[in-house]
Amino acid sequence: MPKESQLMASLPQQTSFTDEAWVEVIRKMDEAYADLIGYQVQVEEQNTALEEARSFFDSVQAAMSDALVACDHEGRIQQVNRAFEELSGSAADSVVGLSLVSLCCEDSQPRLQQALQQLRQQPVRDLEISLQGQKGPVPLALNCSARFNRRGRLIGIVVAGRPLGELQRAFKELHQAHAELKLAQERLVQAEKMASLGRLVAGVAHELNNPISFIYGNMHALQRYSRRLIKYFDAVHAGQDRQSLMALREDLRLDKLIADLDSLVEGTLEGAGRVRDIVDDLRQFSSTQKTSKAGFDLIHTLSSALHWITKESPAQLKVITDLPEQLQAYGHSGQVHQVIVNLLQNAVDALQDQSQPQLFIRAGQTEDKVWLQITDNGPGVPEDQLPRLFDPFFTTKPVGQGTGLGLAISYGIVQEQGGSLTLENCSQLELAPVASGIQASLYLPRSTQAEEKNDG
Repeated sequence: MPKESQLMASLPQQTSFTDEAWVEVIRKMDEAYADLIGYQVQVEEQNTALEEARSFFDSVQAAMSDALVACDHEGRIQQVNRAFEELSGSAADSVVGLSLVSLCCEDSQPRLQQALQQLRQQPVRDLEISLQGQKGPVPLALNCSARFNRRGRLIGIVVAGRPLGELQRAFKELHQAHAELKLAQERLVQAEKMASLGRLVAGVAHELNNPISFIYGNMHALQRYSRRLIKYFDAVHAGQDRQSLMALREDLRLDKLIADLDSLVEGTLEGAGRVRDIVDDLRQFSSTQKTSKAGFDLIHTLSSALHWITKESPAQLKVITDLPEQLQAYGHSGQVHQVIVNLLQNAVDALQDQSQPQLFIRAGQTEDKVWLQITDNGPGVPEDQLPRLFDPFFTTKPVGQGTGLGLAISYGIVQEQGGSLTLENCSQLELAPVASGIQASLYLPRSTQAEEKNDG
């Protein structure tokens, strides 16, 4: 075929190839335009979300009462909130680009500069500085944190500051509330003490009556003896002869009188000592003064409380004890006395309807504690009420017979002493001395070990 014929034959094919190419180009342009439209929609959506986020953060910053400052890695201010403007008395535009350190008082600048240099290692908490305000220095407590990029490079600093005046006022109000709470607690403790003391008055009166009656009788005898001695000495002073004096001495029975004087004096002193001990225990129990912790004999404290309680208890009450002669505990003996009185009184109250009331009292010591267990054979307490026995104002006694404060106060006293107090139903214990009732377990620090820790 001639060359011209071949060229003419090829022209339609090349024209067809060119149309397809243009169609492909147009299709690609449509796709690119559609992608651009999609990207524009995404950008607009992201811009909207960014504006909303910025508006949200701006509103949060504006609502904050704490001053908020964003700085670059060198401590130059990039952005501040309204609270900072109000504290410093400067508009945001006038402080942007300035060093945060330069806006502080001279005495605070070295501390802030040093704190900002340490931000790479750890944040700064409650740094007290003074900001130069429009009306003078403004004390602030600063918290500073570093901002890092994805590579861990420091890119900025965020500083939050709270006026110390607000903190001081808040601490003052908190301290006042705490003081009022402590005062109310002390009044409740004292009120419960007086309530317990009122229940013990009859027992204490009986306890005092025995030695006082003994002293009273001895003093009457001494009064009679003194009259005889005066009569004899008057005769001696009158110059009566020896025979008359001997007869008078025999008539007045002075020899027996003289032999009886020592026993009368010793008995009187013993009775007075007993009265003194009772009064000391009573004063220790009812005193509002706070004494320092010291070693004391838990068995003596228990014996005193047990005497007071059992004097007015039912005659058929049987007390079974397993106690050592002494048990040295460490704490406030008067407060521990109140705890034991409350535990004993609760146990006796639980036995009112028992035909054969019994109390089991045991004590001992471990390596670092002394312990006392008081168990009654009463009806016990329902399991659902057992966890609430230490709650203030909760009581299982009838209305008018309990304040609901005794166990709550006792628990607080024991905790303050460094000990523990538990109440358990005997039915849930394997080694309880009875099948039913409540077992109270009191644990206190041992005297020697506690004093060694205190001295160390």
